[in-house]
Amino acid sequence: MYRLAARMMGSTSDADDVLQEAFAKIITELRKGAFRGESALSTWLYRIVTTTAIDRLRAQKRHDARSESEPVVSEPASTTNPDAAVALRELADAMADLPEDQRAALVLKEIEGLPTKEVAAVLERSEGATEQLLVRARQALRRRFEP
Repeated sequence: MYRLAARMMGSTSDADDVLQEAFAKIITELRKGAFRGESALSTWLYRIVTTTAIDRLRAQKRHDARSESEPVVSEPASTTNPDAAVALRELADAMADLPEDQRAALVLKEIEGLPTKEVAAVLERSEGATEQLLVRARQALRRRFEP
């Protein structure tokens, strides 16, 4: 869940805030009996974290509060290759420029490793619509890195 929040938000400090808010929602919803077992518990949890991150991103856009907080992707301590660090930073920036729903679909599918059917359930979309989000996200990244 932390990795999802960090990739969605683009910073670890924002991810901490999103997770805290999401877990508060999860506890509240569990007390209300909102989880009915219609999907896997993990799918339900991913949905709440994803929705919380998307809501936070939209709020940041509305308030034009794009901050320069610590990046999610930084040069690993064991890596001395500055080119690799630059490439990772560029990828993080490209991911941050994707629309929230495309970013969420890509992170859930490619980083979290969820099957498309589960990504669709998390995003509350059809599998076809989810595939389209993934296609658009990959195309946008490809265009960004083409010479």
